[in-house]
Amino acid sequence: MRRLVIIGAGGHARETLDVVEAINAVSPVVEVVGLVATGDPGPELARRDARFLGAPDVLAGLPSDIEAVIAIGDGATRRRLDAALLASGRLSAVLVHPLASVGSDDRLGPGVVMAAGARVTTNVTLGRHVHLNVNAVVSHDCVIGDYVTLSPGVHLTGSVVVDDDVFFGTGAIVTPGRRIGRGAVVGAGSVVLDDVEAGARVSGAPARPMVP
Repeated sequence: MRRLVIIGAGGHARETLDVVEAINAVSPVVEVVGLVATGDPGPELARRDARFLGAPDVLAGLPSDIEAVIAIGDGATRRRLDAALLASGRLSAVLVHPLASVGSDDRLGPGVVMAAGARVTTNVTLGRHVHLNVNAVVSHDCVIGDYVTLSPGVHLTGSVVVDDDVFFGTGAIVTPGRRIGRGAVVGAGSVVLDDVEAGARVSGAPARPMVP
């Protein structure tokens, strides 16, 4: 039985708890030791069969064999927390919902979370702490960097390269062969037909720079 602590206690963390519960419904292999977060976790978590352990500094007192998953939607925050995990030597868990699918010749980095309906086809690389939310799809030969967030319903078609720290809004589509630069934001419902520069914020169909 793998033991796991979830970092985060908001909606994204509760969805991650759903992933763990679905995995255990097929075969009980993960024990959730508890959740850690800054501040009040709120009444929604109290209704779940999960223990709130307190602020993230309690991790230092947990046994080293307990894995962690960073269940926070913001990629920059995942990057910061991952640096602390790496410094402490704690391993990051990979969680794949039973209703998600991973094809052949794929590479999933530490901390990857795939929610129900997420799809990864063939020859895909997902970097550290990449999150694929419900029904997100990454097609053949894509390379996804670290701390990238795919919101529900995002579709990355073949041979897309995504640099670190990119955020895709709900339902965004990226056409084949495009590159999305580091730290870019692709708005909900966007259709990306051209490369997106690092740090750019684009939206629309076709996607264009957002007006400040």
